[in-house]
Amino acid sequence: MSKRKKKEESSDIPLQLPLLLTNDLVVFPGIINPFLIQDKDQVNLINEVLASENKLLTVALKKPKKDKKERLEEPYDIGCAALVVKMARVPDGSIRLLMQGIGRVKLGKIEDAADDMKVVNISRLKTPPSKGIRIEALMRNLKESFNEIIDKAQYLPVEMKVALLNIENPGALADFLASNLNVKADERQEILSAVDIETRLTKVSRLVIRELELINLGTKIQDEVTSTIEKNQREYFLREQLKAIRRELGEDQEGSEISELVERLQQLKASDKVKEVAEKEIERLRRMNPSAADYNVSRNYVDWIFDLPWEISTEDRLDIGAAREILDRDHYGLDDVKDRILEYLAVKKLKPEGKGSILCFIGPPGVGKTSIGKSISSALGRKFQRMSLGGMRDEAEIRGHRRTYIGALPGRIIQNLKRAGTNNPVFMLDEIDKLGADFRGDPASAMLEVLDPEQNFAFQDNYLELDFDLSKVMFITTANYLDTIPPPLRDRMEIIKLSGYITPEKVEIARRYLLPRQIDQNGLTNKQITVTDKALEQIVIYYTREAGVRKLEQTIGKVCRKIAVNVAAGEEKKFNVSIRNLQDYLGAPKVSPELFNRKPQVGIATGLAWTPVGGVMLRIEAISMPGKGNVKITGRLGDVMKESASIAMSLIKHNAEKLKIPQEYFETNDFHLHIPEGATPKDGPSAGITLTTALASLFTKRPIRHDIAMTGEITLEGRVLPIGGLREKCVAAARGRMKMVICPADNKVDMEEIPDVIKEKLEFKFVDKIEEVLKTVLLRKV
Repeated sequence: MSKRKKKEESSDIPLQLPLLLTNDLVVFPGIINPFLIQDKDQVNLINEVLASENKLLTVALKKPKKDKKERLEEPYDIGCAALVVKMARVPDGSIRLLMQGIGRVKLGKIEDAADDMKVVNISRLKTPPSKGIRIEALMRNLKESFNEIIDKAQYLPVEMKVALLNIENPGALADFLASNLNVKADERQEILSAVDIETRLTKVSRLVIRELELINLGTKIQDEVTSTIEKNQREYFLREQLKAIRRELGEDQEGSEISELVERLQQLKASDKVKEVAEKEIERLRRMNPSAADYNVSRNYVDWIFDLPWEISTEDRLDIGAAREILDRDHYGLDDVKDRILEYLAVKKLKPEGKGSILCFIGPPGVGKTSIGKSISSALGRKFQRMSLGGMRDEAEIRGHRRTYIGALPGRIIQNLKRAGTNNPVFMLDEIDKLGADFRGDPASAMLEVLDPEQNFAFQDNYLELDFDLSKVMFITTANYLDTIPPPLRDRMEIIKLSGYITPEKVEIARRYLLPRQIDQNGLTNKQITVTDKALEQIVIYYTREAGVRKLEQTIGKVCRKIAVNVAAGEEKKFNVSIRNLQDYLGAPKVSPELFNRKPQVGIATGLAWTPVGGVMLRIEAISMPGKGNVKITGRLGDVMKESASIAMSLIKHNAEKLKIPQEYFETNDFHLHIPEGATPKDGPSAGITLTTALASLFTKRPIRHDIAMTGEITLEGRVLPIGGLREKCVAAARGRMKMVICPADNKVDMEEIPDVIKEKLEFKFVDKIEEVLKTVLLRKV
């Protein structure tokens, strides 16, 4: 270091210095920096500096200005006092300077001087002593790393190694490296602001390591490019020759279309296998005449590959509380479904790579199977796609057509994924129990691969002939009946049953969801219409009979439309729908309440049955007439129910002595069993004990209690076997104002499914033998 330099560094820094603001130049102590002055005000500043002590204060701006008009200057707190070493004037009026930093300073108050020059009160920052083994280790590592950067970087001269070797001061070393590294101005300023030597060396060390990694990565990329340049040049020359040949033949049709496909290929997010197939198909298009028959086929195929979301996924919203809030907001009840979705979210949060199960919602129409799918997608933050399977008979609808066919397309699974734009939507397969089969194949068999998490990660569509990962898709299926779903397909799904709603639940759903939606759809407002809860209950009981709420919404819509007519006619009042005026809007009740026998009668028993629209009560009648022992059964019964009637008859004859029935009674009379509503088909074994009770009452002349409903299958030895649909049947019994329900003892486990409001209205008696039933329901002979 020269004597002049030492003298300059040791010179005192004045307490006030002219202020020079820089956009992206950060000056360090002991470092000489070139600087170009073009601004008129700054030129005047330099002239004043040169006329005095040649010293000024350089401070970088936090937000460099692009326009002179933007004068909201935000300088950093720390700057560097500098000495103007050399100056040269340029003919255009600008000045070129060489400035050497002489010390870190902290800015104080900025004052205006003459000729718009600003002067700053400053305080010099003293560097604390820096010694120790950690400082020495940091210096050694920095010198080694920076020497490696000098060897590999093109922007640093080799002579810099000599200068680096001669620097012994740790602070000077940090300043020297920071000024020569290819880093941003704010990172340089961060080094300048670090007064503590160890902190400064640590910050510079991070920048040096990052720069070295960037240089190594750039070298690696350069090596890879160099290794492939010969191959690319060869392919380029061959393509140019091919273009020349096509131009001679008049077939130069590549144009922008092929270039566009090549660009889309580069942007495609897919596996190497998919990209390889797409690249081959593009090369095939490049060699093909656009007027050829196969050109459009290949072009459509490439478009399908580019449009599919091979590796595009939406991020799951794994907030259990938010999901519960969304599900409760959109649907009332359905606790089993909601709990299962929350379980899915919890497992997904704990094990993101895990495979989800396939859910199947089984239940009667109108209970919300399809709409819950939309709420699930909203809770998960995924896209929603719905596909109806009702009446589908062609396997190609699932797997697609092969490209050899004219107008071939992928299957609807792939089509819906393209429409969703992600590979993990919530995919609802509606009415899976209504799949058909004919000469075109069996769609249910094609669904086996789609709905199997163990193999759908490599689902292959006949059109694409490429493996598509369906394991990330959350499949939800819906059905009304479980029996019509093929067993292999049923085995792949987790069955969740959705039972019908009881009256209080329907009223709550109507108040929360159906009524507001119908008010909005019919152009009304809440200020124009109100419907009381009692009126909603009357609509449920006397105008609809269903397990779901679809008919209920239609009926509420009818009320809203009637009011809409009055509003449109100019009536400006609030319409209040109550029990008193409900018939004015809906007319006479459409459904008579299920009130059966008003008093005990001989040969008439009340049974319970399950239907797709919920539970119903069955009135079973038995009469006798003179004859020869023939039995007649009417009511459009199925084979199973006819067999139950035969079993009941045989059981009564077998126990005639216990029941005190004369044997000749069976030989001198004919018997007729009838179940009303003869136009409605009825089948199933659950009316067995009801049929037996009706016949026993007829033969013994003992009346049957009118306030008891019963259900259960009967055997020839008199055992009562369990049945299904107990919840729906109990709802029907409560609706018919029964006091007791007789059920098979094995159905005790189903009691937790029955709502508490139903349990409060009914008494339950569980039986194993028909004797217990007869003892409970048969009264004394009149």
